[in-house]
Amino acid sequence: MTRVELFESIRRDHRLEGLSIRALASKYKVHRRLVRQALASAVPPPRKEPVRASPVTGQYQATIREWLVADQEVHKKQRHTAHRVWTRLVAEHGADVGESTVREVVRAVAAEIAGPPEAMVPQVHVPGAEGEVDFGDIYVVIAGQTVKLSMFSLRLSASAKACHKAFATQAQEAFLAGHEDAFTRMGGVPGRIRYDNLKPAVARVLLGRDRVESQRFVMFRSHFGFDSFYCRPGIEGSHEKGGVEGDIGWFRRNHLVPVPKLASLAELNEMIAACDDADLARVVEGKRATIGEDFVAEQESLSPLPSGHFEVGVPLKPKVDAKSRVSVRQCRYSVPVRFIGRRVDVVLRADEVVISSAGRVVAHHDRLVHRLDESLHLDHYLEVLLKKPGALTSSAPLAQARCSGAFSATHEAYWQEARRQLGDRDGTRALVGALLLHRNLKADAVVAGMASALRLCTVSPEVVAVEARRHAGQHLAPVIAIGDLARFARPEPDLARYDGLLTNDRGSR
Repeated sequence: MTRVELFESIRRDHRLEGLSIRALASKYKVHRRLVRQALASAVPPPRKEPVRASPVTGQYQATIREWLVADQEVHKKQRHTAHRVWTRLVAEHGADVGESTVREVVRAVAAEIAGPPEAMVPQVHVPGAEGEVDFGDIYVVIAGQTVKLSMFSLRLSASAKACHKAFATQAQEAFLAGHEDAFTRMGGVPGRIRYDNLKPAVARVLLGRDRVESQRFVMFRSHFGFDSFYCRPGIEGSHEKGGVEGDIGWFRRNHLVPVPKLASLAELNEMIAACDDADLARVVEGKRATIGEDFVAEQESLSPLPSGHFEVGVPLKPKVDAKSRVSVRQCRYSVPVRFIGRRVDVVLRADEVVISSAGRVVAHHDRLVHRLDESLHLDHYLEVLLKKPGALTSSAPLAQARCSGAFSATHEAYWQEARRQLGDRDGTRALVGALLLHRNLKADAVVAGMASALRLCTVSPEVVAVEARRHAGQHLAPVIAIGDLARFARPEPDLARYDGLLTNDRGSR
């Protein structure tokens, strides 16, 4: 029988039969000390754990401790693992000890060095009162190439509703654009948002939770009307916004595995938004309602969106170089050649670059992220190519237009025929004249006009313009055939009365 059953039998015999301690010890063949324990309590005392010496690892415990203590001064990715401790003991000290035994020693010493674990206090989140923000790295295949992107996440603490968006950078313009997109999709703004010490928001970390914040972030926060709360730096403060930390990992594992393959970043963000909508039907551990049901209740507690617009892009004022480019964050973007040597206004956003002058937009580019990349529009160089047609053949804007498909096979055929008929210089000028039509007509209309001109065996830009407008459905003067001219014939004027008038004037003189 078990010790519990033995204690119960001893207590029953003592209670019902009145047996003495000596009689009970004799009956059950146990020591009188155990009988006294059974009569004192129905719960058997715990067995004592024998303290055993460590004859094998005992001589190495000081060495192991020394190694693990020294690890506290180096980077965490280059510290000793239990396997590494075992291999060093075998190689350097000739230890004859199993790896599992060393693992137990390392576990005990590491726990002693780390000290007692930090205690946590369960929290209750008031609807609409707080959210959490963070960035997380993701890998996707865009246009056939594997790229590393940064995924912005804003998660409401009460309902666990989260909004995600992928960016090519974690710069301030992406940080602010992520907030704006999340506020718009949620239809409101939480009262306070928790951050770690992201550079787009924090210029310098001071003592405790004091921070020197970025002035642009302060303006953004003031516009939308929310407060910021900064977690402790490093791993010590990671649990203070553990909701968004876990949310990013959950999203990666459940929506980005296997690695998605898409044509563009915009298509990726459409997929991410659809995943966010699907997650509204999910039930978070520890809750009874779905995220969507909790969010409907929390949405009423969010602050309303402000009426005005805040420009999340970074304003810059670079100078246009001799190659009609502006340099923005070590990337170059083209502008029309008439702005060479002048300063222009640039708004650098997370996914685009807008260039303007005197309040008028003069160029628009998708944002580049790699150093020294260039985005050059062939249209910006057409005026100078009229004067220097020989520069077109090996020009970088033409190469980019060919790669993007803007310079199509029809353009190539038109250029080749123009050079055959007019020579390289005048043929290239004819092509430039046709390309200038893109500024006033749609691309498909211009391409159709070029194709019609080729069928008519002409490369005149004027013919291309007429045919392009005809394809675009614009009103054109009717073409009159020679045989139809009789319909428009008029009688010749009679000048007899005029001759008479001249005769009377002579008589009156």
